[in-house]
Amino acid sequence: MRYIIYGAGGIGGGIGALLTRAGCDVVLIARGDHLTAMREQGLRVRQPGRSEAIKVQTALHPSEVEFRDGDVVVLTMKGQDTAAALNDLERSAGPEIPVVCGQNGVANERAVARRFLNVYGMLVVMPATFLVPGEIALFGEPKPGLLDSGRFPNGVDETVTQLCSDLEAAGFNAQPDPNVMRLKYGKLLDNLGNAVGALCGEEALRAGGDEVRAFMRRMREEAVACYKAAGIEHASRREIGERRAATFTAGEIPGVERGGSSTWQSFRRGRPGIETDWLNGEITLLGLEHAVPTPANRALQLMAKRALRAGLRDGAVPLKEVLGLEAELAAT
Repeated sequence: MRYIIYGAGGIGGGIGALLTRAGCDVVLIARGDHLTAMREQGLRVRQPGRSEAIKVQTALHPSEVEFRDGDVVVLTMKGQDTAAALNDLERSAGPEIPVVCGQNGVANERAVARRFLNVYGMLVVMPATFLVPGEIALFGEPKPGLLDSGRFPNGVDETVTQLCSDLEAAGFNAQPDPNVMRLKYGKLLDNLGNAVGALCGEEALRAGGDEVRAFMRRMREEAVACYKAAGIEHASRREIGERRAATFTAGEIPGVERGGSSTWQSFRRGRPGIETDWLNGEITLLGLEHAVPTPANRALQLMAKRALRAGLRDGAVPLKEVLGLEAELAAT
């Protein structure tokens, strides 16, 4: 089995590099300075107590890959980039190729399933930072991440079994799960706060004052109410937390800032898009469909859009502005 990692940032680069190190056949699809750096010097992977440059196979675009039987594509770009990626992938590989969604949120699997025959979900719980071209940091130890996988919408097959086996050999905790979307809906509850750290600053988020904790709780309560109205089964935050704790703690890497969420990293790197529409936006959409009010999630979603449009950097929006917008929305 050959793995085509489409979107080789912190998550995709980490998965691809460690699979390569374990002896798997892997191609990383990347772009820009990051691609250039990997081609010139390999992908530098920094972990607690370890740092090495791993020689990786790379491509700029799916059209550069000579797809063959046995290939599996793992999508690791953010949700806002999935649609364009699928256009390019379908033209290059066709609709029969297996596609694994190693992404936050729960919308990517549905988007892929509209166009591809074999679709898989992957739970991604993996502290990774990508801020420097050609270099990623993986903070988890003893294992770098939790990557349980299964067919979408449910089930396990030979592809899942082989994928998880290879990920385990590469050092990850990866169990086949026939109800992987239940895990991903549970993980989404934690990802709802991603934009808080990006907008208001990771320090404010980590400090966890009463206002921050209350706002995060309201977002999660809205999400759970939407799940209940829609009949969606989800893992509890406690269950996800126990699996995380059994897999890794976040270690220290000398000279490397742990940083924040994937949304924070997008703001820090000045990326033109963010994934909030596929995180908080998933909850606001469910709320609209099932008549469940979602002012907290909607406020954060809208404020993130405004900040991105204004070209603001991470930490530039006071929490009180988000809370003020939430109050306005709740009153309408």
